[in-house]
Amino acid sequence: MENEALIRLSVFAGLFTLFAVIEALAPRRARSQPRSTRWVTNWGMTILNTITMRLMAFGLPLLAVGAAMDAGQQGWGLFNQVNLGVLPETLLAILIFDFAIWTQHLITHKVPILWRLHRVHHADRDIDVTTAIRFHPVEIALSMLLKIGLVYLLGPSALAIILFEILLNGTAMFNHANMRLPLGLDAALRTILVTPDMHRVHHSVKRREHDSNYGFALSIWDRMFGTYIAQPEAGHENMAIGLQWQDERPSKLGWSLWLPFRRK
Repeated sequence: MENEALIRLSVFAGLFTLFAVIEALAPRRARSQPRSTRWVTNWGMTILNTITMRLMAFGLPLLAVGAAMDAGQQGWGLFNQVNLGVLPETLLAILIFDFAIWTQHLITHKVPILWRLHRVHHADRDIDVTTAIRFHPVEIALSMLLKIGLVYLLGPSALAIILFEILLNGTAMFNHANMRLPLGLDAALRTILVTPDMHRVHHSVKRREHDSNYGFALSIWDRMFGTYIAQPEAGHENMAIGLQWQDERPSKLGWSLWLPFRRK
């Protein structure tokens, strides 16, 4: 779609800047590592992920948005067989895709080979807005393949996919941000959305806590499937974040990229 990339980039840049400013002015937790070293590594990963998507586009010309356009032209997918109307179809597509991402996230914690990839994200010893873009390129590629398959199965509009991607990226930055929300606002928001305090529990070193709160955008799935934990046992200021066995090395890009292939 025309200007799709520019729109998504503009929203991403605007939200990233907003959350970075808020967490600098009203942080929830003190940092354990310098922001400079972590941010270089986390941004390095997102640059590599962008390159990975560009390379995939050469071999797989139809990524998620292109696949939606192709499915529409071919008449493939559930939504291309029924006429629900633009708004109901868009809302239903976003709901289904958000549940699919929740399910994918849960599976990455349960399947050992996928956990090796996903633990790159969890190795961050602090959690802030850049943690939302800290994913191994192989995990990002696998996630895109899942989205493409689901697009052809459901046949949503390209607009629905663009809106979902904007929602996913925006809420991921929001719920990873190290910012202090008023408790009343947090309680109200988390009835629908995943808040920073809610998602921070998921980054705990404690197994019970990091096997909870898998949602990125909507909080309803964790409540429905019994994986919701309201607060960390040690409290947000005192809880340990990351992996139990790690040290200072997750702030290094090379070490983080090689983490899936290490024995631990």
